Amino acid sequence: MDIGVISVRYARALLKGAIAERIESKVYQEMQILLNSFLTISELRFTIDNPMLSKDKKRDLLVAACGESISPITHKFLDLVLREGRENVLQFIAVSYITLYRKQKNITSGKLITATVVTPAIEQKLQQMVKNRTQGVVEFKTEVDPDLIGGFVLEYDTYRMDASVKSELNTILTQLRK
Repeated sequence: MDIGVISVRYARALLKGAIAERIESKVYQEMQILLNSFLTISELRFTIDNPMLSKDKKRDLLVAACGESISPITHKFLDLVLREGRENVLQFIAVSYITLYRKQKNITSGKLITATVVTPAIEQKLQQMVKNRTQGVVEFKTEVDPDLIGGFVLEYDTYRMDASVKSELNTILTQLRK
């Protein structure tokens, strides 16, 4: 069976249960922490996929990866995933839950990448611009990437506005090579 289909089914079930308990935002935060744990700790995925590790140890590890105190529904969900042997798709389930939650709550994820740290006023202005275009709530992150040399890159939804010096220099270089 397709991993995407499985992960979306589990994520929908988790979202439905969380909505029934009225803790969908708490579970959303837990899934973000879990996903971040998978992305930042490369050994986590290999450890969870290890068939020699007991289900109890996997559960303890996943509970720790979800944050300090997790909701009872998340704890039950992790037990279900482990019982069904679907721990190998847990990262994809977390991504699917985040996507479904954002779609339901009309949340847009945006990111501003700059060469240097920007002032809060500029960050707020760009966040407001994204909010006006998407007509919803905006989760906004900023990153500093000195390789951009100058300017910025603004990403949200499927849009990407690249106004960086690095991009302009690459465009000029490509034209000169022709």
